[in-house]
Amino acid sequence: MKLYLAPGACSLAAHIALHEAGIDFDRITVDLRAKRTEDGADFTSINPKGYVPTLVLDDGSTLTENVALLDWIAQRSGKPLPGGELGRTRLLEMLAFISTEVHKQFGRLFFPTSDAEKTAALDKVAQRLQYLAGQLKGDYLFGNEMSVADAYLYVMLRWADGKGATVPAALQTYRQRLEARPAVQLALRHEGLDAK
Repeated sequence: MKLYLAPGACSLAAHIALHEAGIDFDRITVDLRAKRTEDGADFTSINPKGYVPTLVLDDGSTLTENVALLDWIAQRSGKPLPGGELGRTRLLEMLAFISTEVHKQFGRLFFPTSDAEKTAALDKVAQRLQYLAGQLKGDYLFGNEMSVADAYLYVMLRWADGKGATVPAALQTYRQRLEARPAVQLALRHEGLDAK
């Protein structure tokens, strides 16, 4: 299995989740501007969308989009899903929220068309992070066990810090907990990143 990633990109969530799950995989770095893999292959022949994460399974099947990859990893991890009859649905709900309500805002921060747009995006990220701080059910989003949603939120918190967004104190402590985990440290080391 191969995970196509770009250091510090949203693919870091799948990278962390695969390590947390103990799933063996190879890492392939992608230059997103040139659309080339580290060995010079045309990345769009692997993922025509041209962005990461992309996971190529051993049978040749390809998965794209964070929500899909993280759901697949969660199903294979052997770790419990959030409790109750709606556990998997609650996990998908959280992944979708992080993807559409937090991750999406960063496009407006990485490539703003105006100062007003940047300010509006920072405000929206701060609002969404405040909501998520209130969703913590213990040490993590769903209790005392880390989930794939925590891996995704961790990446958003790194980005928020890098862009100067307001991060609630509860999420700052949460981020420190995540950064203490061996799987997170390993993924950061693989991607040449430091815990911040």
